[in-house]
Amino acid sequence: MGKSAGTLDVGNEQDRPMRADARRNLDAVLQAAMKVFAESGIDAPMRAIAAEAGVGVGTLYRHFPQRSDMIKAIIQREVDACVETAATLRETHTPDEALALWVERLVDFVATKRGLGPALHSGDPAYQSLPDYVEGQLTPALQGLLDAAAAAGAIRKDINARELLFACLRLATPASNGDTEEARRMVGLLIDGVRFGSPGSTNIASTPKVRTL
Repeated sequence: MGKSAGTLDVGNEQDRPMRADARRNLDAVLQAAMKVFAESGIDAPMRAIAAEAGVGVGTLYRHFPQRSDMIKAIIQREVDACVETAATLRETHTPDEALALWVERLVDFVATKRGLGPALHSGDPAYQSLPDYVEGQLTPALQGLLDAAAAAGAIRKDINARELLFACLRLATPASNGDTEEARRMVGLLIDGVRFGSPGSTNIASTPKVRTL
């Protein structure tokens, strides 16, 4: 499991336990930053994020001295949420549904985080640890979903979790026109492929109609 919002290794926090009010401020800032970045891109003014969060600019910079600190915290937070979602879905849905819904959650994370992907490849040393963090957290989460689905006969048993994860991440990258539905369709076809040839499949696999969370 990843670090909680109260112990993110960003800015000056450095894994210190946080007071409840400081944690609330941090949560508000991260939620606001995700909203503003999704609407305006990662170069949006920091004052816009502070205004959206309802905090002063000083509070924002106290948590995140650099913009890269904030971006790193957002990605870590979202990755941790994806891991938690995998566990929840395994408890509340059939294995096939859990896999399909989790992949949709992953697509939403990647496709709606406008500009975050290019930022990670910008050469900024602040992001050097993130690729390993993403892979290290999401691969085991996906592996658990795949194991359950394979045991239920819903997918083939020869699926490599790391390969499937990176395929989903690449397909979920937003199109130049911002069409996230295209990303969903592409990843949906990929998941159909892992079902094809499984004991429970028909000649043509199809994505089950499942309710959203």
